[in-house]
Amino acid sequence: MSPAPLRRYRATGADLPWTDLRRSHPGVAMEGYFWRVTDAPTGRVLIALIGVNRGPDGPWATVGLASSDGFLRTDGLPGAWAAPHGVGAAGGRAAGVGGADAATFRGSDRHLHARLGADAGVDLVLQPLAPWPRRPFGGSSVFQSVPRLNQYWHPWLLCGRATGTVRLGSATWHLDGAQVYAEKNWGAEGFPDAWWWGQAHGFAEPGATVAFAGGQVHARALGMTLRTEVTALVVRLPDGRVLRLGDPGTTPVRARVGDDRWELSGTDRVRGWGVEVSAGARLEEAHVLPVPLPSQGRNIPGALEHLTGTLHVEVSRRGRRVWAGTSSLAGLEHGGLRRAEAELARRGGEPVPAPAQGRGSPDRPDPTCVSAWGRPTASRAGACRRPGPSRGPSRHP
Repeated sequence: MSPAPLRRYRATGADLPWTDLRRSHPGVAMEGYFWRVTDAPTGRVLIALIGVNRGPDGPWATVGLASSDGFLRTDGLPGAWAAPHGVGAAGGRAAGVGGADAATFRGSDRHLHARLGADAGVDLVLQPLAPWPRRPFGGSSVFQSVPRLNQYWHPWLLCGRATGTVRLGSATWHLDGAQVYAEKNWGAEGFPDAWWWGQAHGFAEPGATVAFAGGQVHARALGMTLRTEVTALVVRLPDGRVLRLGDPGTTPVRARVGDDRWELSGTDRVRGWGVEVSAGARLEEAHVLPVPLPSQGRNIPGALEHLTGTLHVEVSRRGRRVWAGTSSLAGLEHGGLRRAEAELARRGGEPVPAPAQGRGSPDRPDPTCVSAWGRPTASRAGACRRPGPSRGPSRHP
């Protein structure tokens, strides 16, 4: 395909087989980047996210840091940038907007740097150990080549190491070789009624990884709206083999998701693989994360994110068990605008998990309210303002 038609094709969010899915897609409403760090010896988990959004006044960023200690800081920053090659995203001062004290976020495949206020900072060096294997398709499989899907998903780093410093509230972490996972999602504006996601390191075998993302996928083509429900399920076995299930015809995955349970069952009808995932977490332990409305230049409550759920996985081939593992440091998400708003209202507007509310100690960061609701402004980056339940990037393929 020649350069001009290829640019127009990629502007719909779609990618040809055998291409680098980490690149940005100029023209889509949102390009999201997500890193998840698991420090198994201490039982701590950190997530960092940035969404590069096309807004009415130019690009802006949805950014966030959250920890298993109960810390949450999110914001909307003016100015954003996504790398045209490889992995890279920046918002706020890192994108050239704001002064020396302005909030900033920059992430790539080698570094993660963020300052969302004086008490929220991350400086990590990343070492990719097990990137997505070279294959014709990524996390969204054949759906990656369908133009104008509402969302695409790609877990580009299945296992890596993170070293550096994290400061969240009154706590400071010094990480030395913690496990890191990273992914992207991108697509059109708008969200389905529900989506679900999960990722886990922290198994007895440090090279093992589980990740999944599902939801209602839709696209408009030839004057018709195409809709289907799809769940993609990825397992990296301890020996390095990577399984990807979720194609409706050949590798279907059934998902049953509730307020506190995630049950997945996948089968590879060609190669004989079977994967069973059972995961759980208490609803009151979830963070309420924002999702962007790019064209309106603001964030709204959109997803319930657990950082330390329990996940058990069993992998078999032709009826014989190949591997089984359990992690108590799993990330689990259940997305939906009405679901997130209802949970935020039930908590009286408090987005941090219930165990963290009203508690702070030298070993546990003081809980922080979210500053992401509303429009991005350089002056209020890092402020702490409690959102109301009526105002309001998450992942699904």
